[in-house]
Amino acid sequence: MRSKLKRLSDDALEMIAGRFRVLSEPTRLKILHTLGEGEMSVNELVEAVAGSQANVSKHLGLMFDAGLVARRREGVTIYYCIADETIFDLCETACASLSKRLAAQHRIVKRVVGT
Repeated sequence: MRSKLKRLSDDALEMIAGRFRVLSEPTRLKILHTLGEGEMSVNELVEAVAGSQANVSKHLGLMFDAGLVARRREGVTIYYCIADETIFDLCETACASLSKRLAAQHRIVKRVVGT
C-alpha cells in the first residue's frame, strides 16, 4: 500500500468518481484527444470524430459541466478548447499502465505459443 495516499472524504471520493464517469465514454475521450490539437468549433468536432451534432454537443455539455472543456461564442459558432490540461496527464498514466499490461500479456502468449 502506498503510504503517501491521502485519506479522502466521501465528498472528495464522489467528485473523483464523477471525473472518471465523464472519462468512461470513448466518444468523450476521442473529443478530448481531438481538442488536444487546439480549439475547434462544434461542426469541426462533429466532422473530426464522425459523430452526429446532437451526440457531440451532448458530450461537450457534460465535459463543460465537469470543467474539462471551455467554450466561447463567436457569432453563431461555439468553439471548444481544453480547460483542464491535467486531463492529459491522467490519460498518459492510463496509457502507460495499459502498455505495460499488454506487453506482459504479449510475453506470456509468446512463451505459450513458443515463437
